[in-house]
Amino acid sequence: MSARTKARKRAIDALFAADLRELSAVDLLDETERLSDEREDQKAIFDYARTCVAGVTQNGADIDDLLETYAQGWTIARMPALDRAILRLGCWEILFNDEVPDAVAVNEAVELAKELSTDDSAGFVNGLLSKIVSTKAAK
Repeated sequence: MSARTKARKRAIDALFAADLRELSAVDLLDETERLSDEREDQKAIFDYARTCVAGVTQNGADIDDLLETYAQGWTIARMPALDRAILRLGCWEILFNDEVPDAVAVNEAVELAKELSTDDSAGFVNGLLSKIVSTKAAK
């Protein structure tokens, strides 16, 4: 598993927990990093995870508006919390991180949904993020 994939999982963990506990995702990620200090090769993972969490947090309102716009009948509140975290991260990578190709962002989000969420989540994540990619390309 690549460092970026591990970082995405860390970011999802922080975003998910912050959403459920109504806490700061950045603070939760910092706490996780402190608890992982003894493990080797964690700096690159936490650096990218922090970039992701900060990006999602800073652009959260725009990301949520876009997700609701293209989710067709699904409000953000109605989405499962884990899917919401995966979608927010994927959307941020597509719209705000030029270092990650759109196809990679969608694929990584789908793989995280397959691994972490329900059987239906991967299709939902793929469909919604693919719509966002296509609207981005049309602009």
